[in-house]
Amino acid sequence: MNLTFLAAAGAGELVRDTAETFGWNPWLFLSQVISFVIVAAALRAFAYKPILAVLHQRREQIAQAQLNAEKIKQQLAEAEQRHAEILVKANVEAQRMIDEARTSSGILAERKQQEAIAAAEEILAKAREASAIEHERTMAQLKRELGRLVVDTTAKVTGKVLTPDDQRRLQEEATRQIA
Repeated sequence: MNLTFLAAAGAGELVRDTAETFGWNPWLFLSQVISFVIVAAALRAFAYKPILAVLHQRREQIAQAQLNAEKIKQQLAEAEQRHAEILVKANVEAQRMIDEARTSSGILAERKQQEAIAAAEEILAKAREASAIEHERTMAQLKRELGRLVVDTTAKVTGKVLTPDDQRRLQEEATRQIA
């Protein structure tokens, strides 16, 4: 027992001597630890949390922008599908009219047959023209909407107010990419 106590006392002296040699002061060390804890807590409260909150908000904005882009793609696909359906209907209707004209042409003279075919082809051309106009109008509307959404999304993601020049440039760029 006695030897263990002496060894512990000798180790304590050795630690004290080493601390004095390197200029280590326990009170100074304790005050530095307390200062570090205070600074770390202040940084966590006033720097890290706001920065993390801003980063989280940016992630949400980016996710929302991606959802908006997906919605726009879906709307564009739906518009193209409607366009295809209109074109198919117009072709079916025109074909039906041509078929009716051909079946009745056996009864009518050659001149009447030619008039009916010409009328059906004119209707087909008008239907195609109307379909093309509708397609152009739909695409222009979608491009404007996409341009507006791109400008809105860009303004939200970047967090700044876009000038009319920036808005016009972004809309033109989005329109070129769609085309």
